[in-house]
Amino acid sequence: MSHNVPRTRWYRIIVPILIACIISFMDRVNISFALPGGMDQELGITSQMAGVVSGIFFIGYLFLQIPGGRIAVHGSGKKFIAASLTAWAVISVATGFVTHEYQLLILRFLLGIAEGGMLPVVLTMVSNWFPEKELGRANAIVMMFAPLGGIFTAPVSGAIISALDWRWLFFIEGILSAIVMMLWWALISDRPEEARWLPEKEREYLLTQLKAEREAREEKVKVSNAPLRNVFKNRGLVTLIFLNFFYQTGDYGYTLWLPAILKNLTGGNMADVGGLAILPFVAMAAGIYVISLFSDRSGKRRLWVCVSLLCFAASLVASVVLRHHVVAAYIALVVCGFFLKAATSPFWSIPGRIASAEAAGAARGVINGLGNLGGFCGPYLVGVMINFYGHNVAIYALSVSLLIAAVLSVTLPKQCDIQPDDEAVNHPGKGVAASNR
Repeated sequence: MSHNVPRTRWYRIIVPILIACIISFMDRVNISFALPGGMDQELGITSQMAGVVSGIFFIGYLFLQIPGGRIAVHGSGKKFIAASLTAWAVISVATGFVTHEYQLLILRFLLGIAEGGMLPVVLTMVSNWFPEKELGRANAIVMMFAPLGGIFTAPVSGAIISALDWRWLFFIEGILSAIVMMLWWALISDRPEEARWLPEKEREYLLTQLKAEREAREEKVKVSNAPLRNVFKNRGLVTLIFLNFFYQTGDYGYTLWLPAILKNLTGGNMADVGGLAILPFVAMAAGIYVISLFSDRSGKRRLWVCVSLLCFAASLVASVVLRHHVVAAYIALVVCGFFLKAATSPFWSIPGRIASAEAAGAARGVINGLGNLGGFCGPYLVGVMINFYGHNVAIYALSVSLLIAAVLSVTLPKQCDIQPDDEAVNHPGKGVAASNR
């Protein structure tokens, strides 16, 4: 039985991946604290340009999505992420020396390129290590990088900016990237068969279980020699691309402007804003875990993606409706945090269910890359809306984007959910019993 199998994979694989992802999140969102923390005034950055600076990261983010997914399937995700961490360190330190907004734009674009393969690589690595019945929870823990990164980044960024200035924020986080790269190289392995530290019982269980699941999927999904073309022929994968675009528009529109929204709501200084930003990220961690449990136990991936997106949109609207009651509006923003990343665990469990392993590796890159164009559109949309119509209309626009994503989730194929016959792979006894009824 699997409950007697050692669980070494949970801390030797998930922990290094989680730490590396936290660093990527910090490097991605520290600009949201630096801008209202003095960078905008020192470099003469308007709200519209702030939206471009925040979002241009996601244009660069496109370039390594598909290569990253393919490298993780056929090559070494370990080497890819080690190189990425080194690049993040150099770019972060260089950002601390900028003297003009165009220098900042170039460095943010380059950071996007350097981080571009991160998510498809780590998600593929996780799928190499965890059977279907564990995959939702494993993905959920990895997705904790966003709330944990936020919990750490918010108060530390506020404190660094208040005590020193915004430039030191980039210097310190660049040094952290270099330290994490050394830890990553010492701890991680790409696949169970390559890990000398893995107990034999755990290795045998993983190789047997993962092989059985792969063979079961390949009976349902034809393997193609052209996985990239196959992505755009698969209606479910194309729907995931559009869904992720509208989801990330709302996600990063909220995340990258949260410090500015809180500052506008409360009128506090950056240290106060950093403290207030902690609770939404704490709620985010809870939301990811709770929704992943519901998703794994019910097998209804589509339902929990939809519920999470609808609740996120409703909470954003509530934060505007309640704006004259600061405490109530802040509570609504915390509820936003709960549902902000809650959809990610069931969402990223879907590609491997509707495509072959090879196609799924490329698909994760395409879905994440094209979908994350919303990471450009969201912050830019908010910047433009704030400039012309104010914060409230900007938040309503993000809510509409999330509603569109929720509608798209309903149109995903039934194959996205765990079907009764899948139990024959994960629980052979149950599968036999079910087939006899």
